[in-house]
Amino acid sequence: MKFAFTKKNYIFMLIGIGLLILGFVLMSGGGTSDPNEFNEEIFSARRITIAPMVVIAGYVVIGYAIMFRDKNQSAANDLKKN
Repeated sequence: MKFAFTKKNYIFMLIGIGLLILGFVLMSGGGTSDPNEFNEEIFSARRITIAPMVVIAGYVVIGYAIMFRDKNQSAANDLKKN
């Protein structure tokens, strides 16, 4: 039985999911329990710049994991077709 993804695809996908989780954890926090009080911490560089870049990197790695095709496997498949 032939599967679409190899072990490397799943490893890259897990790395991407880990980056997504890390990015969303970095974005969290900075709130306050009192609605009349404003907390400037929500505008920190970690939440505004670093966390979104980590999330985008996670999506890029997941996209790469989906598109990745092992060269050895693709050469073997091409030989089988001929």
